[in-house]
Amino acid sequence: MSKAIRAALAAAALLSCALSVPALGAQAAFFPGVVFDYGGKYDKSFNEGVLTGIERFRRETGVTYKALEISNDVQREQYLRRLAEHGADIILAVGFSQAPAVAKVAKEFPEIKFTLIDGVVNLPNVQSILFSEQEGSYLVGMLAALSSKTATVGFVGGMDIPLIRRFECGYEQGVKAVAPDDRIIANMVGTTPAAWSDPTRGGELAKSQFDRGVDVVFAAAGQSGMGVLQAAKDAGKLSIGVDSNQNHLFPGSVLTSMVKRVDVAAYNAIKAAQGGTWQAGVRTLGLKEDGVGWALDEYNAKLVTPEMKARLDAASAEIQAGTRKVANYDETNGCKY
Repeated sequence: MSKAIRAALAAAALLSCALSVPALGAQAAFFPGVVFDYGGKYDKSFNEGVLTGIERFRRETGVTYKALEISNDVQREQYLRRLAEHGADIILAVGFSQAPAVAKVAKEFPEIKFTLIDGVVNLPNVQSILFSEQEGSYLVGMLAALSSKTATVGFVGGMDIPLIRRFECGYEQGVKAVAPDDRIIANMVGTTPAAWSDPTRGGELAKSQFDRGVDVVFAAAGQSGMGVLQAAKDAGKLSIGVDSNQNHLFPGSVLTSMVKRVDVAAYNAIKAAQGGTWQAGVRTLGLKEDGVGWALDEYNAKLVTPEMKARLDAASAEIQAGTRKVANYDETNGCKY
């Protein structure tokens, strides 16, 4: 489909979709677009990590982008198509839930590049980026066990799906590597996409875990995790953030964050598209690729002793070398290790 045809379609779309899809206006020669999922670009977690990456690109290049945020399921496909019709050179789709929409819209616009973050679509114009969440979660699980005074740690996941089970399974393995007899209490916020944006429920689950002896809790729950971190601060317990570095949100209470470098993935995808080196296909980023890790900075430095850091660094090196194995929930058909 030529640029001229896309421009004509865009004009028609402005008339038919004005009530449901934001107008985009004139765009530069190179035009990146992004569709954020539930929670929005300021969720202080997964979506905001992507925002950090594309903002870095904007600052370095001066190239502007268009970001759209969904509020219902239908808008995923609507917004992807809207950006494509308007001539986007690359479209970032944030989150595994966008995979069906990407699969449909990418077929309609085979000349446009789509990068799906956290999901897989096998098409010649789609780049799928996955992460080895279990590896980073293993390390923060070790730190949780090393920091716990009650030998009981917690996990609060968002939506109960295999992706979040990968976090939980890696975390459990890390805990058990340090303290085989420690108890792990795990809960999920829910089974629908609403589970990503319910901090009240997240906080309630954390409080329930504290009542049962938990003194360190890992939140892998998107915006719902804010409720977990807040509850830990209020109760004088320790929490572990996720995706973005959340240490600064509650200094002295957030033990660390399991960082998922969606910012790097987003930046690299747009930069490669601009430079002509973008490639379709599936890529998985783990510790070795600096795709996951744990955060140590001025906000949690007093909580992590040199001995703790040394143990995590040694485990990380062994995982990268392949001498320490971390089971992947998806590959083992459950958390088997």
